[in-house]
Amino acid sequence: MKSLRSALVAITVLLMATAAHAQTTKVAATVPFNFVVGNQNYPAGDYIFSNSGVVLSVVDTKDGRAQQMILSRPCEKSIGADKTKLVFDQMGGYYFLQQIWVAGDTRGRELPKSKAETHLAQNHEKSDSVIIAANLVP
Repeated sequence: MKSLRSALVAITVLLMATAAHAQTTKVAATVPFNFVVGNQNYPAGDYIFSNSGVVLSVVDTKDGRAQQMILSRPCEKSIGADKTKLVFDQMGGYYFLQQIWVAGDTRGRELPKSKAETHLAQNHEKSDSVIIAANLVP
């Protein structure tokens, strides 16, 4: 009985540590142009980008449903982000979501390049960064 209780306590501590580590970050933004995340196109509008661990979900605020879930990876800067923002890569008339940053954090989230973006880059299309202000959602 004592060993069962100890095992339950250990499992509870492990689950609490895992839950604390995998906190969900939500960022809301009005994106004024059509854009691409992964291989999915989105119309201009209001969105919530929710990141829990390595999975990013894109939620259209009109219907509140997650439109897509995509793997993201951490990226770092030596100085914390100056503001909460979305960074898009504009290429060939398309806007691709590249990074999400929260004000003050030195770690952001980066998304893999889509097939379309990779194809445009291979054709030597000029690339520009476009930054959209965002808000942290409690």
